[in-house]
Amino acid sequence: MKPNLQFATYAAKMRQHIIDGTDLEVDARFVDMLARRGSTILDIGCGHGSAVNGLRARGHAAFGIDPTPEVLGVALDNFDSDWLRELDVEELSPERLAGLGIPDTYDVVLMAGNVPAFLSGDALRQAFAQVSALLKPGGIFVVGTSSHSLGGGPHDQDEAVGTSGLGLMHRFSDWHLGHYSSDSAWSVSLYTAPGESTRSETPDGIFILK
Repeated sequence: MKPNLQFATYAAKMRQHIIDGTDLEVDARFVDMLARRGSTILDIGCGHGSAVNGLRARGHAAFGIDPTPEVLGVALDNFDSDWLRELDVEELSPERLAGLGIPDTYDVVLMAGNVPAFLSGDALRQAFAQVSALLKPGGIFVVGTSSHSLGGGPHDQDEAVGTSGLGLMHRFSDWHLGHYSSDSAWSVSLYTAPGESTRSETPDGIFILK
């Protein structure tokens, strides 16, 4: 199959960012803050793989899927291929993931960057439904993307959530918990699955002083 020059150009740019040591893990740090220790996490549209690598480095069982060979090749050149699979979000299902040899249920699912913008309204609704099927009780779906310049922003997401069973828990204007308003250029939305997640009896960050 003939390479897509647009994706090839993007892949070359991201490859250079990795070589230059550019910080590409801000979304990984955000998700790490939300997730309990040792969570199972899926990155939809993982691209160059830096979020998956960052979450792995923090002790999570993170996996990534991406449909674009040119971009996924950057991740495969830099990180462990066991973590990564070539798969389109529109093909996502628990059965398909299990067939690819990775978990079919997750504590957290991440979809960031331009991924939502590439999806039609119907495809975005399907993505929410499929993510709902993947999430464990109380699991979290994190969607980070442009608010206005592209499709797939907060309004489209809130329409797409539909009957998926997911509920909006919070929305920020960036990966640093900024306050979201209608004129925010970026959005990070947290949707939760019904039920209570299984957590340790002692919450993270609790210190006993003697």
